Amino acid sequence: MATTSPPPEIDDPPTRQIEPVEDHGAIEESWDSDTGATTAEYAITTLAACGFAALLVVVLKSEPIKELITGVISSALGLGS
Repeated sequence: MATTSPPPEIDDPPTRQIEPVEDHGAIEESWDSDTGATTAEYAITTLAACGFAALLVVVLKSEPIKELITGVISSALGLGS
């Protein structure tokens, strides 16, 4: 079984050789525009994870969930009836 997907089909591949770029400053300027984007993405993901964790704590501390988890553990350990 293959673990990678096949390369995409290209309808019209380039027929000529690609010319090297002479103006490297223009390339570097284009990369400067997204500086900090990765950090912002990590921050948003971290906030979402913390919010989900807080919601999970609230749900797990509720009495019906405590009883359900205790019942499952008791049954699994043979302590139930």
